[in-house]
Amino acid sequence: MIAPHHDDFPEGSVWLVGAGPGDPELLTRKAERLIASASVIFHDALVGPEVLALAPRRSRKVYVGKRSGRHSKEQKAIDALIVEAALAGERVVRLKGGDPSIFGRSTEELDACRAAGVAVRVCPGVTAASAAAAGLGASLTLRGLARKLTFVTAHARAGEELVLDWERLADPEATLAVYMGKAAAGQVSARLIEAGLPATTPVALVENASLPQERTFHTQLSLLPLAARTALGDGPALLLIGEALRQSEAPAVSLAAQRGTSLQEL
Repeated sequence: MIAPHHDDFPEGSVWLVGAGPGDPELLTRKAERLIASASVIFHDALVGPEVLALAPRRSRKVYVGKRSGRHSKEQKAIDALIVEAALAGERVVRLKGGDPSIFGRSTEELDACRAAGVAVRVCPGVTAASAAAAGLGASLTLRGLARKLTFVTAHARAGEELVLDWERLADPEATLAVYMGKAAAGQVSARLIEAGLPATTPVALVENASLPQERTFHTQLSLLPLAARTALGDGPALLLIGEALRQSEAPAVSLAAQRGTSLQEL
């Protein structure tokens, strides 16, 4: 544990801290120090017990439970809790899975703190796409083949169409990382193919990236809906789409191979 110090974390201030993808060893040294210095920690559902165990016993840990489809608190309520704690003189850590600034709703919390005159800063974290690629032994970019990297979230309200710029996303020279993509896999596959991305484009599905229970599955874009339904469990999953992923297919052992079957046979 890194020894706490409070030069940049006075009482009555807030840090939005990236908890990374789950593996506590992927926390930054700064994140570990801030967690150790906090008097109260507001944490998401995706922040695991191993990360929370780094906090001192004296600190309060408040679960605010934000996860796709299972929000236990509205964002405005979380904003109010953070501000209230800071105004009461607490050292507040808002602990978010991954990186706070990548689909982490950090803008709302930053704005709420600033509007209340509360000092607030951000500590970045390792985002899920980086951890997923590391687990695959793959690069998200590849010279001459994948010159761009695009992050999108597939989260939409129940029953609503996923509205994205599919023409722009269907770029054969890019790698596309789709966060919270499992439920929307059918739309993602159909819209990208309609927009011109080849049906044979490699796709990797990664569930519980960086954790001991991580699962990975390789398929192609046309078979993505079937893979999302049959190859993964209930954990948070990320879709990585693009030619750069072809490099990681050969050495990887998919779940279907372990079961003695293939998606083509399902």
